[in-house]
Amino acid sequence: RGALPPQRPGGGRPGEPTVRHDLALRIGPVSFRIGSAWAEPLDALARLYQGYPSPDAACHFTDRLKPENPWRGWLRPSVSIAGDYVLPDAAPMALEHGLLPAEMGMNLQMALGQKQFLLLHAASVEKDGQALILTGESGAGKSTLAALLGERGCRVMGDEFALLGLDDGMLRAFPRAVSLKNGAIRVMEEEAAPERFGPRLEGTPKGAIRHLRPNPEALAAMDAPARPILILFPRFGEAAAARPVGRAETFMRLTQASTNYVALGRPGFAALTRLIETCPAAAVDYPDTGSALDLVETLWDAAR
Repeated sequence: RGALPPQRPGGGRPGEPTVRHDLALRIGPVSFRIGSAWAEPLDALARLYQGYPSPDAACHFTDRLKPENPWRGWLRPSVSIAGDYVLPDAAPMALEHGLLPAEMGMNLQMALGQKQFLLLHAASVEKDGQALILTGESGAGKSTLAALLGERGCRVMGDEFALLGLDDGMLRAFPRAVSLKNGAIRVMEEEAAPERFGPRLEGTPKGAIRHLRPNPEALAAMDAPARPILILFPRFGEAAAARPVGRAETFMRLTQASTNYVALGRPGFAALTRLIETCPAAAVDYPDTGSALDLVETLWDAAR
């Protein structure tokens, strides 16, 4: 942690609080510099990302947390996201939830600015150099499944994004803290050590949220790529079942799950096509985590 040179958020107007705090992180092949008008969000972020390396060069992305307007820096503080890439209509959040905009800001920079890799909104785990991609709609349970597998002999490569190499088709690890919601928090609290959890945030737009730092083994191996061999589309709340998903349907689903497929153009098309041609895909329905883990292990063993 250090102090940024005094600057005013968003270009600044007289009377606005200055962005006085900053934190630099490297997560796999991507580095971030996060600045904030308040110390609290970055203190929480530093605790959550304890053990991550510092960047050894200029950061790829800059993210800033600033007041919604001058007086909201002190009166009922309200945190807005700024940085290299912004969404003008993004709703600000209360300072007590400041860890969320810090995390969301990194997501935003990746989603809008990443051009080195094809991004898939997916979780991924690795074992013996081979990777499983889990993708689906919000609430499908991909984060929980990845976190559970990460505590049972696999390496968590990522929760929010899977980074697919444009030239070699390999997955790069991007082991951000896993975002757990509502009932998934209790499930993982029974699996992982307490010191790896961030604060429990109540009353967010998605209910209760708590972040889980991947285990030390996953952090130590964050520079090791893996070959994807299976794509799964999990869905929670149905009877246990699995069905193969054809290439055309897989292609459609993954283009919808990518934030930069269109921006990448031909290299993105080539990378996605290669992935689909070399990896079988299946849709997995499950009523509970035990059933899901059994199905995932069976399908993953068959793909190896």
